[in-house]
Amino acid sequence: MKIAEILSVLEAVAPPYLQESYDNAGLIVGDPAQEVTGVLCCLDSTEAIIEEAMTRGCNLVVAHHPIVFRGLKRLNGATYIERTVIKAIQHGIAIYAIHTNLDNVFLQGVNSKIAEKLDLTNTHILAPKAGDPGIGAGLIGQLPKPMTESAFLQHVKSAMQTGCIRHTALRGREVRTVAVCGGAGSFLLPEALRQGADFYVSADFKYHEFFDAEGKLVIADIGHFESEQFTIELLFHILQEKFPTFALHLTNLNTNPVFYA
Repeated sequence: MKIAEILSVLEAVAPPYLQESYDNAGLIVGDPAQEVTGVLCCLDSTEAIIEEAMTRGCNLVVAHHPIVFRGLKRLNGATYIERTVIKAIQHGIAIYAIHTNLDNVFLQGVNSKIAEKLDLTNTHILAPKAGDPGIGAGLIGQLPKPMTESAFLQHVKSAMQTGCIRHTALRGREVRTVAVCGGAGSFLLPEALRQGADFYVSADFKYHEFFDAEGKLVIADIGHFESEQFTIELLFHILQEKFPTFALHLTNLNTNPVFYA
């Protein structure tokens, strides 16, 4: 089987044209005509991930985040990005990224996975693209039963496997409607407010952006990696459904660069 056959399955779920203009999703390193020996699914392509792929006999790494986001002017190993690309090329390992195009799909998308983990029902795209309610950023849905804010925070902490949640002041109200966005999601706060969310679960909020909630909802910043970590499972299951007997692997490595003391 060729790399192109693996990629066609992923791109049937999240077509490349759905990625944002600033993004660099797609086949970053490698030949689509190359035979595949195994696939390693991960969130971030790093040197350690390439080494893991080598150890596990995989010559295709499928990551959520693109290792090359902006243009490279040199390849001399001065940065972890350059070293990762060099190692991949040296060892014949292809790197594919499926990023904002996977963020922007409803079914089998990044945010639907978060909603699944949080038990949300009646979900829909928070900020749909013009003319297509099934494409766009974020997701909003309902809890099966209302929860207190404190109980919901604990639910988020457990379900999303995060040891730390930065949040705005609790309001002493029931939580019924929840908006979510994997990764940096502050840009969707106005839409979460407009649609009456009680909680907005996302990541990468800056200090002053927390004020923008204005007591109308609770922002829960769970961390970038934590919000997207289950994308690895998502990628694995998309491929496993099509290739149930092929050598597909979930990474054993935690690539989160952020630690909490």
